[in-house]
Amino acid sequence: MNKIDILLGLQWGDEGKGKVVDALTPNYDIVARFQGGPNAGHTIEFGGKKFVLHNIPSGVLTPGCVNLIGNGVIIDPHILRGEIEGLAKAGFDLRQTLLIANRAHLILPTHRALDAANEKALGKMKVGTTLKGIGPTYTDKTARKGLRIGDIASADFRERYESLKQHHLRQMTAVDFDLSGLQLDGMSFEAYEKLWFEGVEYLKQFQFVDSEYYINEALDNGKKVLAEGAQGSMLDVDFGSYPFVTSSNVIAAGVCSGLGVAPSRIGKVYGIFKAYCTRVGTGPFPTELFDATGETLRQNGHEFGATTGRPRRCGWLDLPALKYAVMLSGVTDLMMMKSDVMDEFETIKVATAYRYNGVETKQLPFAACTETMEPVYVSLDGWRQKIGNEKTENGTPKGSPTEWEVKRRTENNIPEKLEDYIKFIENYVGVPIKFVSYGPDRTQNILR
Repeated sequence: MNKIDILLGLQWGDEGKGKVVDALTPNYDIVARFQGGPNAGHTIEFGGKKFVLHNIPSGVLTPGCVNLIGNGVIIDPHILRGEIEGLAKAGFDLRQTLLIANRAHLILPTHRALDAANEKALGKMKVGTTLKGIGPTYTDKTARKGLRIGDIASADFRERYESLKQHHLRQMTAVDFDLSGLQLDGMSFEAYEKLWFEGVEYLKQFQFVDSEYYINEALDNGKKVLAEGAQGSMLDVDFGSYPFVTSSNVIAAGVCSGLGVAPSRIGKVYGIFKAYCTRVGTGPFPTELFDATGETLRQNGHEFGATTGRPRRCGWLDLPALKYAVMLSGVTDLMMMKSDVMDEFETIKVATAYRYNGVETKQLPFAACTETMEPVYVSLDGWRQKIGNEKTENGTPKGSPTEWEVKRRTENNIPEKLEDYIKFIENYVGVPIKFVSYGPDRTQNILR
C-alpha cells in the first residue's frame, strides 16, 4: 500500500518549496495542495523563465503529473483563473491535469474587504496579512457559513452568495468600514465582483472531485502522491507565533484534514528551510538583523515577497525554532535552500538557544509574542567561495540536464566549511539534510 509523502516549510514561509516540489515531481504521479490559498507564492525558475504559483500545486510544470487543489485550500476564482491563463500562455494547458476538490472553500470579494476592515480595526496590532481574504474565509468555514467549490453547480448559488455577502456587509458596518473606497487589485469592489463571477463560470470547465476518495483510491492503486504545503510551520494557527500566524494548519497533521487521508498513510516528510531565516509581516523574529548583514541577506537572496512584493525581514538561522518544527511534523528528510546567499560571509552565526526572563532555554515559550527572547549564538566559519560556479546560458547551467530530472552532485562538490555548517545543523535537529540548493534554477541542487 503506497503512502503519501509530504513537503512542508519549516520556518515563516518563503523557504523555496516550489522549487523543491518541481524537482521532486518526476518521482510522483500526483501533487496535491492541502491548505492555504492565494496568499502563497511558490516560485519556480528554469531555462531563464520564472513562474510564481499561488493556488496551483508546483507539480504543474511537469508533463503527465496530475495536480489537485485539495479540500483544505481556499480559492478566489478570479485569481485562480488568472493563474491558469498565465500558465496557458507559457504553454501549459491545465484542462486535463488540474483537479479541484468539491469541498474547497471559496474566497468571496467581501472576504477580501473584511480582511482590510479587520486590519484597519487592529491598528498597530495588525497581523500584516496579504489582504487576500484568507482569515475571513477560514473563519466562515469554521462558523459553518462558507461556500464551497461544489456549491457552484447549485441552482441557488447566487442567492447563497448574496446572503453571505450581506452578512459580511453587516460586519463591516459594525467597524465603520467604507466599502466604496476599497480597491481590490486596483479596481472597485463592483468591478472585482463582476470578474469574480466570471471566474466562477471559467472554473466550470475543470474537473471537480471528492478529493478524499480520489487520493485514497490513487494510493490504493499504486500511485505516488506528494502533498504540498504553503506558508511555513512557524505560521501554523495552533503552533506558530500566534496571533501573527496564518489561518490553517501548516504542519503535517494538516494533510490529514486538508486532503482526507489517515495518519497511517503518511510516508516521508520533507522539511524545507533556508540556510538563514526570513519573515514577512508582523510578529516575533528573535534572530532578525537590522544591520548591513541583514541587508546583504535581503539583496543577495532577493528577499521580496512573491505575492506581496514586500521586503522580507532577514536574520540568522534559528535552530530551536527549526527543531520545534521538525518535532511537530515528524520530518524525515531536511532540504536546505539558498546556501549560496551566504557564499561571501567570513563568519556565520547560528542561534542555538534563547535567553528568556533571565533563563536560557532551547524551547519556544508560550509567551514568545509578548516577551523578548534574546538569541544565544554560536559563530561558525563561512565557506568564502562560490557553490556550483558553472557558467550559464539563458539561466540554465552549461552541460546540465534540460529535461525534468534533478542535477545530481555529490558531497565532493560541497565546500568544507559549508559541510561543517550542514553537519552542525544535522547534529542539533537530529535529521539528515539530503538536498542542498545553491541557486534558483531547478538544476542547481546537490543531493547528499
